[in-house]
Amino acid sequence: MQHSGPSNMAAPAATVPAVGRCGFYVEKKKRFCKMVVGTGKKFCGEHATMEEGSNRRIVCPLDPKHTVSENKLEKHLKKCNSREKPKPVYFVKDINAGSADGDETLQQVSLCEHSRMELETLVDKLKTAIASLQSDVEDKVLFHPILQEELNNPKNGESAHKHLKQQASILGHLEELGLLGWGRCFVEFGAGRGKLSHWIHEALKSQDHPKTCRDLQLLLVERCSTRFKVDGKHQDAGVECERLQVDIQHLNLGKVPLLLQKKLPLVGVGKHLCGAATDLALRCLLETPGFREDSEPPQKRLKTSEQATDPDPGPDRGSGPVLGLAVALCCHHRCEWRHYVGQQFFLQQGLGAAEFSAFCRMSSWATCGLRPTDQDCRLQDRSSQRGDDAEHEPAEEADTVNGFLSAGEREQLGRLCKLLIDSGRLHFLRNKGFSCRLTRYISPQVTLENVLLTAVPSAESSTESSTPST
Repeated sequence: MQHSGPSNMAAPAATVPAVGRCGFYVEKKKRFCKMVVGTGKKFCGEHATMEEGSNRRIVCPLDPKHTVSENKLEKHLKKCNSREKPKPVYFVKDINAGSADGDETLQQVSLCEHSRMELETLVDKLKTAIASLQSDVEDKVLFHPILQEELNNPKNGESAHKHLKQQASILGHLEELGLLGWGRCFVEFGAGRGKLSHWIHEALKSQDHPKTCRDLQLLLVERCSTRFKVDGKHQDAGVECERLQVDIQHLNLGKVPLLLQKKLPLVGVGKHLCGAATDLALRCLLETPGFREDSEPPQKRLKTSEQATDPDPGPDRGSGPVLGLAVALCCHHRCEWRHYVGQQFFLQQGLGAAEFSAFCRMSSWATCGLRPTDQDCRLQDRSSQRGDDAEHEPAEEADTVNGFLSAGEREQLGRLCKLLIDSGRLHFLRNKGFSCRLTRYISPQVTLENVLLTAVPSAESSTESSTPST
């Protein structure tokens, strides 16, 4: 008696597609596409460009990610979401980009292409520059009770809890600095869904403050279209919320209609403002022509108790001064010399664009140096360790320094690179009249990108501006 078993022979490829299925033959898989087709159609939407006749679909010339019926192309181009749209009044091309002088000659070189001697020289330069800094990053995890109920919500998973803990600490730092109050405009850079602004609003609603003085503006800046936004929750009287879909590089705050209405003082915030976006945001806040130009230095901030009862920041209120900022930093490997606000600081250390580019690449070691080899630094691993959203990309390449540095040494050097880059930002802020600091605002178990940059006006700015310390 013979027993039936699995055959060693492959099943013959189908010669015609199944009924109601796509007629496109996938050569790699040696079969027809299995997608369902519409009534009277031969191909699915993915392969609709294979259609012939008047209903043939072609790739949209404005955006190759979608197709359009060839006979409706002219009509489609007039309403396609990728069409050239009129620029808003606050769009000024490259207003915050920084000077391009010398940037075009800078060649991006992988660390793998450096010799061991060149790498040793870079490490020596890094350690020498770090030795001139007077202090390290402070550890200070704070909390705001407005998020306690949401943290206790069993519907929130591990990832949601990590984001809530970060938002709670950022709010705690804003409150400690006296920045969390009514009578001002919070500008959230890289806003995404706008959750940080949402919790700022919720925290302010919990304050015991006269309703007649509850002026609040929330300006959310995000260059991409975002799903599941929470902007619609800001419906309270006196609260104005507006979202600007624009790259920070081209944003002129001095021309935003919302800011010109009441000219409230500004507080800049951001949760994980990737790479060069931090530098663009600093320029946007502090170097917008006609917005802060020719104004007096910012006045020293009031104590938290004084601001709670009197939101008026002083005589600069009419010009919309910057009261301060709190920005969670990340992805230093995505920084660019042209946009970097700390160029002067680097030059004072005897460093330039080439060293900056190398240190940016080395900074990625801080979040992947824990592994035995850099080849294990993949997007999934890195995002799971950091607890960040997928939009925070890893370094584009896995630079290896086999036989030269251990994983632990690479991690430490990566953190020093981040500190040096951020020290240039502190130097920039001090020259603008601000007292600033770097703080590890959350534990590395929540996210490895756990440094918060904060700044408030300083009465001693004239004496501190020349001191490049952290």
